[in-house]
Amino acid sequence: MHTDGPVPTEKRTIGVDLSGPVLRASLVAGDGTVLRSVEAPLERDALGAQIARMAAELNGEQRASALGVGLPGLVDPQSGRVYLSTDLAAAMREGFHAELESATGLPVLLENDANAAAYGEYVAGAGRGSRCIFYVLLGYGIGGALIFDGHIWRGASGFAGEFGHITIDPDGIQCACGNVGCLETVASAPNIVRRTHERLFRDSTSSLSKLAINRDFTVSDITREARNGDDFALLMLERTGRYIGTAIAAIINLLNVERIILGGIVMEAGELLLDPIIREARRRSFQPCFETTEIVASRLGLEAVTVGAALLAARKNQTAEP
Repeated sequence: MHTDGPVPTEKRTIGVDLSGPVLRASLVAGDGTVLRSVEAPLERDALGAQIARMAAELNGEQRASALGVGLPGLVDPQSGRVYLSTDLAAAMREGFHAELESATGLPVLLENDANAAAYGEYVAGAGRGSRCIFYVLLGYGIGGALIFDGHIWRGASGFAGEFGHITIDPDGIQCACGNVGCLETVASAPNIVRRTHERLFRDSTSSLSKLAINRDFTVSDITREARNGDDFALLMLERTGRYIGTAIAAIINLLNVERIILGGIVMEAGELLLDPIIREARRRSFQPCFETTEIVASRLGLEAVTVGAALLAARKNQTAEP
């Protein structure tokens, strides 16, 4: 088994992020530096053609050597098969991997989005210098990934790290995965918005919040109003942090990892979310385990998936070369 280490800087690869409503793509150097990026609304029914267009836009005189795609769901990077992706039916088609290689003219690696982001942070972000990390992707879904001694830990069937489907509320709502009360049902971006809408509807005092003016607000709007001092928005972030911190405590007690990195669009809230996460994790963890675990925000931000996917594609392509 080889170590998932960085590849030479001259190797340029393209990373693609399919984890939300916006498709992001970046041209990435071998040390994780983002050279150029593009984004556009995700075309779920024409993913292959859209990715090919973006790859062509990013390719300059020095053509990229490979393309990596990070997407939510159960993905086997060895075979290129997507076993489950609740949002991306097109990616589950048999032959999707071959379609991408044909459309782009590049070797393609498909990877779980959280695994890709974790690898990006490990090589070029908040995980640098760590031996063992756990990465949490708090976005439109919730994912997790483990890196132990430089290796992505994939588990017996290759699908380890589904952090978002830890049961956090046994009496909660049904998750898209079929389970009830998953962390994703309370702490993903759409579900933070859902919970906020429900609270605004049933609690007359919350109507004083500026969020009540706009029926179509997003998790970014909640963050903005919290930063502006809106008590209700602050309350919703605090409660979300407690849910996430409860799940983080289980990871700390189970794995005793060196560093836990939190990324994704929900982490745009920064310390307003990070602080309650840390407080709740501290309260629920064994203190010797908590004291040796650093809980930090992502350094790569929304570029973590594209950077990691590109670097993983570069590594795979390099090992495949004669």
